[in-house]
Amino acid sequence: MSQPKHRYQSHAEKPDSPRREGAGGNRTLSKLRRHIAWDAARLMYERSETEYYRAKMKAARRVAIGWVKPVDLPSNAEIRDQIELLARVHERDQRDVDLRQMRLDALQMMRTLRRYRPRLVGSVLTGHVRQGSDIDLHVFAERMEGVTGLLDAEGMIYDLQRKQVLKEGQYRVYTHIHVRDRYLFELTLYTGDRLHQVPTSSITGKGMERASIAELEQLLEAAYPGIDIEAELAADDAKIDRFRVYQSLLLPLEDVHENRRYHPESDALYHSLQVFALAREAAPYDEDFLLAALLHDVGKAIDRAHHVPAGLEALDGFISERTAWLIRHHMLVHAIIDGTLGTRAHRRLRQSEDYQCLLLLGACDRKGRVAGADVPDLDETLDYLRDLHTQFGIG
Repeated sequence: MSQPKHRYQSHAEKPDSPRREGAGGNRTLSKLRRHIAWDAARLMYERSETEYYRAKMKAARRVAIGWVKPVDLPSNAEIRDQIELLARVHERDQRDVDLRQMRLDALQMMRTLRRYRPRLVGSVLTGHVRQGSDIDLHVFAERMEGVTGLLDAEGMIYDLQRKQVLKEGQYRVYTHIHVRDRYLFELTLYTGDRLHQVPTSSITGKGMERASIAELEQLLEAAYPGIDIEAELAADDAKIDRFRVYQSLLLPLEDVHENRRYHPESDALYHSLQVFALAREAAPYDEDFLLAALLHDVGKAIDRAHHVPAGLEALDGFISERTAWLIRHHMLVHAIIDGTLGTRAHRRLRQSEDYQCLLLLGACDRKGRVAGADVPDLDETLDYLRDLHTQFGIG
């Protein structure tokens, strides 16, 4: 009988036990093992995989020809080190800027959740952040409703997820609360009989490294000498989250219904989401253009007769000059297409370097009027824009 092509490390094997290779107990990592570690790290860095075990197995299948011995499978810690190298190469100074801000944001959230004994864990604590890393907190509460009620009172946007995980030979259901803010938070909730459980690390298999509020404050002071934590948090509090502004202006559009002859799609919010979806297909990384597509009609819930100036006034300070220019002139595209715009006015528009973008916006505006069209909801749309801003430094 032929042997199976691959053999993988079982769940029972300890991922971080010392690996020996060759005579004399040489602990130098094999070339195959380093290659698998690198490929698994790349999968996780690119977000193709989020779990170490799955990334390791997929990398082993892609890299190896023939048997994969347990000694050639990298540990989670080795993969994490490779992720760290990728982040340093691709993100450079921005990675350090993000890490500092993420730690401050974590402290702010932990203070908000103080009564539930929050603990910071994961990459923001250890410093192994990369593009798209979230802020992981463990929260301990008798009932989930206490935590979600507090988030509601703070006006935070979040989703609930229950996930079944195989851990220590048993399937357990974990409750996660994903909070959308400047960075994504993942709150893992420990309730009931798990209220006093000590989580273990997928990296070491031991008790997970975690920090309380006081310990995170000490870490910030040690890592960033001279930092004024209270001043920085106060400055952040004074800032208004522009994505919440967008949401507050877009939600009322659901109650704005227009003439079905021109807008068979029904309400103005549905129309705006269609226009955004079309714009994303055309220019997926142009945040200014995407915002113009999404926000071009927000003034209709304020002053329908003068919706463009009303919308621009409400958005003042929360959009770029380029986005404002596109919104200000988007109605003129209909006149261009209908042949009713004067020659002089048309000439002025053509002199702008964003003229082609304006025409594209107008085309999306006219096409985004389909009853029953499949579009992302508002939360998904805002998440996409947040990711452009935080992960890729766009905007």
